Amino acid sequence: MVKILPQEIWRMPADELSRLLESGTFIPKNRKIHFYAPSFMYYKTAYFSSSPNNFPTISVTGKGCALKCKHCGGKVLEAMRPATTPGEFYSTCTELRTMGAKGCLISGGCLPDGSIPLDDLLDSIKRVKKDLALTIFTHVGMIDFERAKHLKEAGIDAALIDIIGSDETIREICNLDLTVSNYDKSLKALNDAGLNFVPHVIAGLHHGKLLGEMHALQMISKYNPSAIVIIAFMPIRGTEMEKVKPPKPIDIARVIVAARLMFPDKPIALGCMRPKGEHRDETDIMAIEAGVDAIAFPSEKAIKYAEAAGYQLKFSSFCCARIYMDYNAGHSYSKRINNSC
Repeated sequence: MVKILPQEIWRMPADELSRLLESGTFIPKNRKIHFYAPSFMYYKTAYFSSSPNNFPTISVTGKGCALKCKHCGGKVLEAMRPATTPGEFYSTCTELRTMGAKGCLISGGCLPDGSIPLDDLLDSIKRVKKDLALTIFTHVGMIDFERAKHLKEAGIDAALIDIIGSDETIREICNLDLTVSNYDKSLKALNDAGLNFVPHVIAGLHHGKLLGEMHALQMISKYNPSAIVIIAFMPIRGTEMEKVKPPKPIDIARVIVAARLMFPDKPIALGCMRPKGEHRDETDIMAIEAGVDAIAFPSEKAIKYAEAAGYQLKFSSFCCARIYMDYNAGHSYSKRINNSC
């Protein structure tokens, strides 16, 4: 019996990887899976529907972003609730709380250095945590130790950060004059500040092809993340990359399996950004075969697949980053799978 290494998964032909997934090698013995559907996207299946106010996303920059990345172009911000001042943020959270909100995701466009301007909101975040008891997750972008420490003091529940492992992708797609070392420093800052942090790795961000995802996972592995989320490039209408083909489901699964092997004791989620339709059906089922602990906005076919496979299903209106809270830490992944071929 030979132990499978992440590097082998990366080199494995697609048909061989598909057979390995179908073999059940990565299916946990304790079959539990969390399905998340936060309110920033309409979602309805026969199993679960999102609530319009339970867990919205708030943009601290409105529709503004200095980078205008080729894959997003600021389009993602248009679906968020704007709150660009401390007072507006507090009043928005107060209104949401009265409407039944359980929490929110703070996001926004980036400054030219890749950071998200959160400094002015720190006192308001602290007030929201004290007065309203909301769960608050925050996209942070590039961050240093002092800012990470201040977010920790403000009481955020988790910091979310996209990690890119290719200098070429950082320059070409994200329009940033940075290198992978800057992402590494941001991870170290979050780790050293003692924050719960959930790195996101974007499969196929480089024009729909895999480039740097393994390096991103290797950077993350030097630290102690609360969970790892895998997302995937999806073409967005009105952006420079709207006609670019997304990565194939098997390539997204390749990243998930590599993450599963590299982080045997950490919860792993398939996040909200990924192609829809039949592509999502295939991706989500492969993600279950790859051993994910959670999926955001799962396709109905994937839910039925998990149900038929004997999984215990749990549904939530939170962001999938909450998997680090919901995960059963008493069962290490190494005890749940037979990692051999």
